[in-house]
Amino acid sequence: MQKPISITAIASISPLGKSLDEIWKNYQNNQHYITEKKIKNESVLVAEIPLEAKQDIETLRLSDNKYKSLDNTVLYAIYTSRQAIKNARWNASNNFGINIGSSRGATQLFEDYHKDFLKNNKAKTLSSPTTTLGNISSWVAHDLQTQGPEISHSITCSTALHSMLNGIAWINSGMCNKFLVGGSEAPLTPFTIAQMQALKIYANQNNEFPSRALDLSKKQNTMILGEGASMACLESGKKENALAYITGIGYATEILEHNISISTDAKCFQKSMRMALGDLNPDNIDIIVMHAPGTIKGDLSEYKAIQSIFNNNLPALTSNKWKIGHTFGASGSLSIELAVLMLQHQKFISIPYLENQKTPKKIKHILVNAVGFGGNAVSILLKK
Repeated sequence: MQKPISITAIASISPLGKSLDEIWKNYQNNQHYITEKKIKNESVLVAEIPLEAKQDIETLRLSDNKYKSLDNTVLYAIYTSRQAIKNARWNASNNFGINIGSSRGATQLFEDYHKDFLKNNKAKTLSSPTTTLGNISSWVAHDLQTQGPEISHSITCSTALHSMLNGIAWINSGMCNKFLVGGSEAPLTPFTIAQMQALKIYANQNNEFPSRALDLSKKQNTMILGEGASMACLESGKKENALAYITGIGYATEILEHNISISTDAKCFQKSMRMALGDLNPDNIDIIVMHAPGTIKGDLSEYKAIQSIFNNNLPALTSNKWKIGHTFGASGSLSIELAVLMLQHQKFISIPYLENQKTPKKIKHILVNAVGFGGNAVSILLKK
C-alpha cells in the first residue's frame, strides 16, 4: 500500500436489512435469514432481502420510466449507492469514480429474455443493453449524476473485492481521489440455482442451520444463494470521518486442476494474505472474515491456507454466509461491511454452531478474504 485509504461510508441491502443499525442488530442474534422459496415447483433454500426492502426496490423501479426495464442487480446497486454517497456527504460535482461488479449480472432479465426468444424466435429491443455487465456502473453514474470514470467487471465471487482493488489503484495513481466500489447480485433465479445444484454444492436440508459455513466436520456441501448489494466510499489518506482504514491489499491467481476448484491448501489465499499483511506481524491480526462458502472443500482449503500463514496462533475466524447465504460477486463487500461494523462496535460476531470458537481480546486489525471460480483470491486488511 502506498498510503492508507479511508472507508468513509458503507451501505448495503441484504437479507439482514437495509440500514446499518438494522444490520448490526441482526448480526448480534443467532438467527439465520435463510428461507424456502418455490422455484419451478421445487422448494429451494435461499436468502432473500426482506419485504420492506423489496418494496423500496419496487418504488425505485417505478420512480423513473427508464428504470422499469432494469434488472434487480442494477436497482440494488442504485439503491445502495445513493445511501453510501449520502452517508459520505459526496455530491455529483466531486466526479468520483465508480466500480461496481457482479458475478452473474442481470440473471432474471437474461432468463426472461431468453425464454421469450425461444418462444417467439426473436429478441426484444432492450434485451442486449439491459443485460450487459457494464449496465450496473453506467446506470449508477446516471442516477448519481457523476462524471467520473465508471467501470463494471466480473471476477466471479471475488468481484466486489476486485472492485475495491481497482478503486484503490485509481486513487493511488492520482487520477481520482474518491471511488465508490462494491458488488451487486440478484441470483435467486431458476437457471442460476440449477447451475449450483448441478455442481452438487447446494444445500438441500432445512435444519436449524442449513448453511454450515466454517463447520469443518460437515459431511455434505451446504452452500445457499443469497441476494443483495453493498457499497463502500473510498477516499485517499486518513480522513477524520473514516469508519476504517485499508492498510493492506493482496491478490493472487492459481493454476487450476478443475474448473471450480482451488488447491487443497488454497495457495492463492496464502499469497493474497501474505501480500496484504506486508510487514505486519501475523500475530497482530485479530479476526479473519473468511470467504467460507459452506462447501466441504472450499471451507477446508481456506482454513488450511490460514494455518500455513498463522501456524498455531490463529486469529478469531468468522463468516456471514451461514446467516445470509452466498451472494456471489457482492459477498466480499458484505464481508467488508461486517468487518467495519465489528471494528466500530468492538464486538466479535461468532458462529453459533461452532464449539470452542476463539474470541479476540481486542479488535484492531481484520483481514477479509474472497475467492471465486478461477482461483482469483483477494485479501483486504482493515485497521480501526
